[in-house]
Amino acid sequence: MIEVYVDNVGGICFVVAQRGGRILRTTFDNDQKTAVDAMLGKLAGAESVKVFTQSVMQFSALFAALRARYDGKDTNYGFILADTDLPLYSQRVLRAVATIPIGYVASYGAVAKAVGGGARAVGNVMASNPFPLIVPCHRIIKSDLGLGGYGVGGLGVKLEFLNREQRGYSESKEIEMCGGVLKVFPTESVVKKYC
Repeated sequence: MIEVYVDNVGGICFVVAQRGGRILRTTFDNDQKTAVDAMLGKLAGAESVKVFTQSVMQFSALFAALRARYDGKDTNYGFILADTDLPLYSQRVLRAVATIPIGYVASYGAVAKAVGGGARAVGNVMASNPFPLIVPCHRIIKSDLGLGGYGVGGLGVKLEFLNREQRGYSESKEIEMCGGVLKVFPTESVVKKYC
């Protein structure tokens, strides 16, 4: 059975679907009904689903970590993702994106160069990212510093995230990962284009 937990933390509704202690999906919205409906739509046709809309103490740290990520803060919370159920290429892309530190962004092409495949393939994985905020797909942008896309709330939400994640960095850096190197650059380089 899939358990869906819903909690409103500081005016934002976070929804987490999990099975056996592993996170299957996350989403968020200002409106609880919209967030829950989005989650249930993604789980349609899956095994039985039970929704818990009352705060559950054992998940309070998880929801606090999601809120911290939403607010542009770093957290060391140990998210346990059910990513091994995904295609291998999706796993590689999601794991690469998860390494991008707060305050930095990478292009779809840079991720593709690090893990293989093409920029469009990376974009397709980002468009179906089951773990928004945990796997920071909002940190993936176009090579011309354009925002690209963002499914949970649109480009305005993506830009808000990037704005909150600015850390005053000025230098690009490279992140070594299994099989490649991912070049990332400061979030400020994107935000200043839109402000």
